[in-house]
Amino acid sequence: MTGPSGTGEEPESGFAGPAGLTVPSPTGGEPATPPRTGDGTAARIVEAARLAVRAAPGRLALYVVVTLVSAALPVGTAWLTRAIVNGLTGDSGLGEPALLAGALGATVLGSMALTAAGTFLRAEVEREIGALAKERLFTAVARIRGLAPFEDPAFLDRLQLADESGGRGPNRVIEGLLGVSRSALTISGLLGLVSALSPLMAVIVLLSGVPVLAAELLLGKHRAAAFWEITPAERREIFYRDLLATERAAKEVRLLGLGGFVRGRMLAERRAHEATQRRVDRREFAVRAGLGLVGVAVLVPGLVWAVAAARAGRLSVGDVAMFITAVMGVQAALGGVAQDIARAHESLLLFRHYLTVLRGVPDLPVAVRPAALPPLRRGIELRDVWFRYSEGHPWVLRGVNLVIPYGRAVALVGLNGAGKSTLVKLLCRFYDPTRGAVLWDGVDIREADPDALRGRISAVFQDYMDYELTAAENVGVGDLDALHDQDRIEAAARRAGVHETLAALPDGYRTLLSRRFTSDVDREAVGVGLSGGQRQRVALARAFMRADRDLVILDEPSAGLDAAAEHEVHTSLKEYRNGLTSLLISHRLGAVRDADRIVVLSGGVVVEEGSHDELVAAGGEYARLFTLQASGYRSRTAV
Repeated sequence: MTGPSGTGEEPESGFAGPAGLTVPSPTGGEPATPPRTGDGTAARIVEAARLAVRAAPGRLALYVVVTLVSAALPVGTAWLTRAIVNGLTGDSGLGEPALLAGALGATVLGSMALTAAGTFLRAEVEREIGALAKERLFTAVARIRGLAPFEDPAFLDRLQLADESGGRGPNRVIEGLLGVSRSALTISGLLGLVSALSPLMAVIVLLSGVPVLAAELLLGKHRAAAFWEITPAERREIFYRDLLATERAAKEVRLLGLGGFVRGRMLAERRAHEATQRRVDRREFAVRAGLGLVGVAVLVPGLVWAVAAARAGRLSVGDVAMFITAVMGVQAALGGVAQDIARAHESLLLFRHYLTVLRGVPDLPVAVRPAALPPLRRGIELRDVWFRYSEGHPWVLRGVNLVIPYGRAVALVGLNGAGKSTLVKLLCRFYDPTRGAVLWDGVDIREADPDALRGRISAVFQDYMDYELTAAENVGVGDLDALHDQDRIEAAARRAGVHETLAALPDGYRTLLSRRFTSDVDREAVGVGLSGGQRQRVALARAFMRADRDLVILDEPSAGLDAAAEHEVHTSLKEYRNGLTSLLISHRLGAVRDADRIVVLSGGVVVEEGSHDELVAAGGEYARLFTLQASGYRSRTAV
């Protein structure tokens, strides 16, 4: 067996992974040369349109038709208004005013119907796009192999914006494209009517839309920047809100009287991001007020001209009515075009975050042709493993050399912060060593597919999960292939000593293990909560669902149990580990004394290893810790 670590001297910077692998930054941050993701505006428009077409082709096509047909109705309304007024004043022989009024009513009714249909279709398209966008986003998140991105605040901010913009962005781009098309048709028709009366006024009205468009684009850019700025504060607000509103934090918050403190922090974060939003709103108010003056500056002189022309006999009363209707319609359409383009532009700026997550570089390198992991026959070796979470972070592991022989139980002990849980993360390849290698029967695990590696491991983590699912599902997710195999689920629960508890629940194994939700079967039935020890047994049962795996990792598997339950669980674990390659981590040294080999980790370095008797006889760190714990038991016994 490999002996203790060497000198523990700091290695040279840099690390060359196995051949054929590209190693990203150990922090999980952006690579030095990010991949080409089609980040230009045109490319993002294409991606958004593809997503929309893929999500709802039929409804989207119908929405396009309804939108474009509705574009012609304002032109018809303006023309019919002119005809009706001229008919009433005797200036036109186009037909009876009553018939024209009926046609105008039908046009208005058609416009209302198309508006309602468009609203419905837009909502349908938005739902379909949102569902597909979320599916693709979290499929991409599931492809993240390690843990580093989930410990990176910048990535979490980007992920939140990606979730918010993934569905909304493409929808707004489609709305923008359709809105521009609809408004262009409407503006063309209305300008044609105005041009027939005064080509100069048509040009002036059209040019008045230029500052509106420029202002809306600028506002959209500011809004997108504000979203990125306020996202950290929004996430912190959600964190504090959850402290106030979830069962897990409720006891400590109330015992320590933290309600006011946490509420103050929550409201402070809310005020912080609202202050940013308020600045944007004030800017928008000022700009839009100015744009309103531009509109008035065009409409009033135009109205004066039209009235003067009518008094001079150059225009009829109907012409004046049509002119007013057309100019107001053009201004509204120009404003709509500007807002549609600005919203689409803003959404495209935010949609970039969605595409960045969707197309992000792998956080862990994966070989083009992953090596097949053989069934474990020799064991697992950590060879001169150094690790730190980032360049500015201190070394957590320093030159660790460790062998876990096939079919043997190795225990890892040490004080908090010694690096035990980090070592487990490396074994599961949630991170890669900064230097050195983890070998599986001689194969560097970086050359294997991470999913294939993890499929060969069963683990109970110190920070195990409580799934707000049914009792059967809580156990069954340990092996998804057996999720509906009730016999296997109950056998695993019996092994963990929790079968009787789960069977006695109100609906047995179908009982929801959560007080936050009601049952899917019975909306009146509220779920139940288990004690800490019972939840830990459920986590153990999940591990027992993977009893046929090559490597068993047990990280503080009995930390939440009483003495009797701990003894019972360790008896089961000993039977479970028998003949399996296993790594056991525990602060309670009595729980690891029967391990084949005990390794003592201190300051990220292996300082001792041997059997329990050998280490006690050596009088080193293990003997000191064991004597310290034993003296505590003797003191309590003496009392």
